Amino acid sequence: MTHRPFVMWPHPALRTPATPVAQITDEVRAIWEEMILAMDRMPGVGLAAPQLGIDMALAVVDASEARGQAIRMANPTVLHSSVEPRVHEEGSPNLPGVWAKVTRPRAVTVRFLNADGQWDRQDFVGLWATSVQHQIDHLGGKMFFDRLTRVKREMLIRKSAKLQRR
Repeated sequence: MTHRPFVMWPHPALRTPATPVAQITDEVRAIWEEMILAMDRMPGVGLAAPQLGIDMALAVVDASEARGQAIRMANPTVLHSSVEPRVHEEGSPNLPGVWAKVTRPRAVTVRFLNADGQWDRQDFVGLWATSVQHQIDHLGGKMFFDRLTRVKREMLIRKSAKLQRR
């Protein structure tokens, strides 16, 4: 099985809020499977549909060490965030070759439509929480570098562009 290619920054799909999913269909399930394949091949701990150029509010997250524990989410939203921060080095296949330390809440409670088409609510902590928040940012048309200062953001984008020209 293959997956669609990652869209590269500054593709408009990365700046456009994703369209909410009305219901979980076989098409949605197939897209989730394609996303899990793409995430595992990166390798990464999460992926949002817009990263593959798909305009749907879908995300997958698997921060388990063993893998194979992917959580499939449609229309995820953060209900609660911890006050305690967590710093983690983040990157994206849409802006290859660069990473930056990003501070986010250490734990979050997220509401989402699950693979059975039911509303679910789950707590995420540590790397799971970081990845979920990173994917929700993508679904809102934001990149991890939007959480950096303007100077750091511009430096990161220039560095990635330079690496891609090689």
